[in-house]
Amino acid sequence: MNRIYLDHAATTPMHPEVLAEMVKVMESEFGNPSSIHHFGREARRILDDTRDELAKSIGTKGNNIIFTSGGTEADNLAIIGYAENNRSKGNHIITSQVEHHAVLHSCEELEKRGFEVTYLPVDGNGRVSMEAFEDALREDTILVTIMYGNNEVGTIQPIAEIGKCLAEHQAVFHTDAVQAYGIEKLDVEELKVDLLSVSAHKINGPKGIGFLYIRDGIKLARQLFGGEQERKRRAGTENVAAIAGFRKAVQLSQMDLDTKRAFYNDLKNRYIEKLEDGGISFQLNGLLDNTLPHILNLSFPGTNVEAMLVNLDLAGIAASSGSACTAGSIDPSHVLVAMFGKESEKLTNSIRFSFGLHNTKEQIDKAAHDTAEIVQRLAKNSPA
Repeated sequence: MNRIYLDHAATTPMHPEVLAEMVKVMESEFGNPSSIHHFGREARRILDDTRDELAKSIGTKGNNIIFTSGGTEADNLAIIGYAENNRSKGNHIITSQVEHHAVLHSCEELEKRGFEVTYLPVDGNGRVSMEAFEDALREDTILVTIMYGNNEVGTIQPIAEIGKCLAEHQAVFHTDAVQAYGIEKLDVEELKVDLLSVSAHKINGPKGIGFLYIRDGIKLARQLFGGEQERKRRAGTENVAAIAGFRKAVQLSQMDLDTKRAFYNDLKNRYIEKLEDGGISFQLNGLLDNTLPHILNLSFPGTNVEAMLVNLDLAGIAASSGSACTAGSIDPSHVLVAMFGKESEKLTNSIRFSFGLHNTKEQIDKAAHDTAEIVQRLAKNSPA
């Protein structure tokens, strides 16, 4: 069976050039970057070169980049680290109801520590309104954390507008850009964000490595205690091989962003067209415009998400019910709940398809054809 992978929002296969770079480094550059001898200096050079590459990709400088173990740690460090270090300025935080759990659970933890958090609602397309944001903003707001693009439905939030609104406010602005990085053009100065999180395994890099951008002058309370790595901001010996792989993944991801976005949009539109040709009933969750081009979330009336995923897998198609971090959970998607309410049938019949570099039009045609057949079969057998 030729399996078709359509779950790139969960993770991406490592690019062969990334793997080759990591193997080369593991074989030859084993030094500790904190050591002052030749072996340490060579490892340090890899860190410095990568830091500059990452910085260039978002319009900043190397000193503003720190390496983390991935998006979750970057989110935790940004949110909890800033709040704890700046409690004297206020205790109010603004986020949205559709954030990744790395953000939501960080905010919930801060509530236990005495902070007040406003969870902004979204419309039926998953977007925060500027009016709701401006109404929630207070003098004692110290942190705003809104994701760039949603990992379940792909909706892009008004990041630049929020950044502009906060330009004269004390609140620091963090965005989780894990799904957007490597697909959307990101410039921290244009967006006016102060903290930005990224993970390598979403851009065909290795798992277990990411970065956090920190604007000059922002201080974060440490979340890890140990050595003085990352300019005393994140203790622990750096994962040199993964960082080298990260650099290669970033180089590859930044090539022809416009072409890549157009390719993913073509795949998305093709999938929808082929489903329409199959004569089945389905609804788009979110919009085709103003969304990340590689994410497509569809509701299939008359089906059940568990049965759909099992049948898709049996047909050789890898898809998802939403966030990979809630895989196996019987709880409905918090994103779809925020968009449609707790009673919506879409909570139990929605599937996320997400595309990647190595998908082909032939794969999309086959996956859509098989999806249509599965939907027809399940809908026919569903109780009236």
